Amino acid sequence: MTDSRANTKTSIIPLPSLTDTTLTLEKRIATLTLNRHDVRNALTGTALVDDIVAVAEWVNRCEAVSVLVITGAGSAFCAGGNVKDMAERRGDFAGDAAAVAERYRRGIQRIPLALEAVEVPIVAAINGAAIGAGFDLANMADMRIASSRAKFGETFLNLGIIPGDGGAFFMQRLIGYQRAFELTLSGRVIDAAEAKDYGIVLDVVEPEALMDTVMAHARRIAAQPPKATRLTKRLMKEGGRAELKPFLEKCAVFQGMCHNEPEHLEAVNAMLEKMAKK
Repeated sequence: MTDSRANTKTSIIPLPSLTDTTLTLEKRIATLTLNRHDVRNALTGTALVDDIVAVAEWVNRCEAVSVLVITGAGSAFCAGGNVKDMAERRGDFAGDAAAVAERYRRGIQRIPLALEAVEVPIVAAINGAAIGAGFDLANMADMRIASSRAKFGETFLNLGIIPGDGGAFFMQRLIGYQRAFELTLSGRVIDAAEAKDYGIVLDVVEPEALMDTVMAHARRIAAQPPKATRLTKRLMKEGGRAELKPFLEKCAVFQGMCHNEPEHLEAVNAMLEKMAKK
């Protein structure tokens, strides 16, 4: 693990112990890779939920992280729920209505709660299919860059179920009610180009360029003052649902904090030096 800011003290804590994912930290960018390509990175029947939640909590404690990148190993980003388990009513899908509901609360619903609380920007590198809960997982990120091979589908109704992980919450905030409604109620799968037209992804690139493109975005964010970056992420998340007056009050408090951080003076001096050279 390395820290790109020699003049800024940061707290680097040990990486969490993970089962079905890999995690790296380099130059303030943490990269989480879903690593169950044998089941197309399905969130059920694997340890992926526990791993994602553990990483989300670790990121908030680790001051050495400024950006979290999430991607998938193999051909899929994330296939959502395991359909074979659904067919056989086993694992997360066994039992009566109350039992299934409780497993959702204690299982997959921990992901949206954990990722919504992440203090740093999250960038999803969507390498392949993002289906069902996998689509919703991508929509929980702050930015999405897709491979031209990526596919997206809010396919729950095709299986006679609803988006139980919060997909109906995230997608309409991303692309608006009408488009989210159509995708969810039709259950159709769209390609990366249509996803870009809808504003689901920021950009579409060839598969071999995906991680380089994502890392370029991540490096630009990671180069910013880290404490101010976390506060800005928090304001961006709250800005869409807050009333103006209390929101401005929070901005004032956060700004007061920023003006008293050493990183602010470092950034101002760097800007003055840059201006002097022009």
